[in-house]
Amino acid sequence: MTAHINGIDIISPLGLSREEHWKALLDGCSGLGPTQSFDSARYDNPISGEILHFGPDELPKRLVPATDRMTQMSLVAAAGAFDDSGIDMSQVDPLDVGVMTAATAGGYAFGQKELQNLWSKGPKYVSTHQSYAWFYAVNTGQISIRHGCQGHSGVIVADDAGGLDAIAFAARRLARGNQIMLTGSVDSTMCPWGRVAHASTGHLSKSADAQAAYLPFDERAAGWVNGEGGAHLVLQSHSDGRYAAVLGHGATVDDPRAAPGTGLGQAIRIALDAARLRPGDIQVVFADAAGTREADRAEAAALVEIFGPHSVPVTAPKAATGRMGCGTASLDVAMAVLAIRDQTIPPTLNVEADESLGVNLCGVATQHPITNVLVLARGVGGFNSALIVGT
Repeated sequence: MTAHINGIDIISPLGLSREEHWKALLDGCSGLGPTQSFDSARYDNPISGEILHFGPDELPKRLVPATDRMTQMSLVAAAGAFDDSGIDMSQVDPLDVGVMTAATAGGYAFGQKELQNLWSKGPKYVSTHQSYAWFYAVNTGQISIRHGCQGHSGVIVADDAGGLDAIAFAARRLARGNQIMLTGSVDSTMCPWGRVAHASTGHLSKSADAQAAYLPFDERAAGWVNGEGGAHLVLQSHSDGRYAAVLGHGATVDDPRAAPGTGLGQAIRIALDAARLRPGDIQVVFADAAGTREADRAEAAALVEIFGPHSVPVTAPKAATGRMGCGTASLDVAMAVLAIRDQTIPPTLNVEADESLGVNLCGVATQHPITNVLVLARGVGGFNSALIVGT
């Protein structure tokens, strides 16, 4: 399923571009802090990973009132990825260009605003744009319209795991007719409705200390932090020599009767087989890093079973940004590609790894020979996804 990554852009709490994010991360910066985009005083989860300086200035003015924040950020990142690829869209057949994104739900903030209008003012005050702005396929649709993409397109919904599954599906489309695929995910739930929806899982951190709110694989782990952002990537069947390729993918759904971590381990083995690699061929793992003791133990058990205890380096740079829904896994893939480019493992900030888990967690940016990287993602409901990028 080799598909070459020829364009990348990132938008995150650490930066509004690929290189801005990457530099801040390697410098040890954190994007977590007290929530500023809404009054969080009535909620138990006061810390967020917000993109504080984003403004949709690059978008046509007519699009701004018709789209949610997650779509506006997605459109900016998609344009950045196309620019980075160097593709002249006027010179390609639009039927050869497809879009495959993922989303956890759609435009939370837009939907909340229109529901408030419905109940406080009445139905005639609900925007007609609500019909699509809330929908999880909205980013695929808006990117397709803006860039004239008319090839096979779609959207994946598998909670956070969808961010990897979308990239894998995009890679497969290259073998089935599309010449260019814009993929990945940018997600945001940064509003009271989004916060309540995620808090209902019981997995959000209640800490008011930004440095201690999200500590995956740490004995102090007590939940994760909501973030926003993600990454888009441009895939083609040929390489321009700058970045890595998608080599293999595996996806499973947990069997509740099986031991914790079994489904994730199966997804890893499927991805290794698809890439025709052995565990020893992987130099770094970007962990799902749920940040709860139970989920961290399950992921650690899968890694130890396949790679052995304290063996392959593991990192979770999302500790600096929070979990962005589907955007998290796509951002991890983008960072995995940059790790290969720069031969550098990004750090897992603020974490003191629980040695009993057997995970070789990287706490600081580390120079390291890297050829192949395994990226993991899980979603509420038992979704598991594993994707390998390499050269």
